[in-house]
Amino acid sequence: MSYLEKKKISKETYFYLVRNTRIGGRFKKFRIYLGKGKLSKEKIQKLKTKYDKILDKKIENYLKSHDPLLKLLSEKQIKELEEFRKNYKKKYAKLPEEIKRKHYEDFLIRFTYNTNAIEGSTVTLGETKLILLDKISPPNRTLKEIKETENHKKAFDFILNYKGDITEQFILKMHRILTDGILNKTYSGKIRNVQVIITGVNMLPPSPENVRSELKKLLKWYNSNKKKYHPVVLTSYFHVKFEEVHPFIDFNGRTGRLLLNFILIKGGYPVIDIKYNNRLEYYNSLQTAQKDNFRPFVNLVSKYISDEVGRV
Repeated sequence: MSYLEKKKISKETYFYLVRNTRIGGRFKKFRIYLGKGKLSKEKIQKLKTKYDKILDKKIENYLKSHDPLLKLLSEKQIKELEEFRKNYKKKYAKLPEEIKRKHYEDFLIRFTYNTNAIEGSTVTLGETKLILLDKISPPNRTLKEIKETENHKKAFDFILNYKGDITEQFILKMHRILTDGILNKTYSGKIRNVQVIITGVNMLPPSPENVRSELKKLLKWYNSNKKKYHPVVLTSYFHVKFEEVHPFIDFNGRTGRLLLNFILIKGGYPVIDIKYNNRLEYYNSLQTAQKDNFRPFVNLVSKYISDEVGRV
């Protein structure tokens, strides 16, 4: 909140509009000169109203120049995303309940198929519908693949109905639902105690003794910055860093994509479905972000949001 500051230099009084802003755990003072001499309360109030937005811009420009994440979305993109969010909320609210159910089923089938296919599942889009809606197990598919499909629906429903925010326990429970009957209980819903590798990537995830502390560090970052960054930037950064931590022995990608959608839901945006056919774009944007260039991944998420709003 802005406040008035007076300074006396020689016999003259100078007036400034001041605001203290927290940056990296410390407060920095920003000020704008309003005028000098004898100013009436009415005049000062008019000046405060006039210069408050200018002070906002000054602070915004400073933050952007010192924080690359704040520069990932242009003002045009932010306006477009806000329009997407408003249109989605408005249009979805008007849909009849039966259409909402159809929309949920359509997304569920697509999302479950694509997220599992990215991880190597051979279950087709049509077979995903058979398993989830018709309760039919297609022939020539392994019990593991069928279980992966069923579990993903349960995990997706879990995040849709969860009213809290991201915690370690929330992530562990989601992983437990995803891997129930697939992974050994030693690993299902448990932080890994072995070293893992990410195939096709030069980066080595944290060692077993460091993985929990790295996950806690990421959660601390999320809680400190969830109001600072745009939801698209927030979820993009979180997803990339979660995949870097790779906290589980398996199912890190599927868990990460569910978390990505959970953050979008919290921000009022539609859930997105990263396509198996576009997986190279997804992989490349992840690897680029791991080199501290998050723009391609942010643009990818924005594009998928636009796609989902269009479907509604």
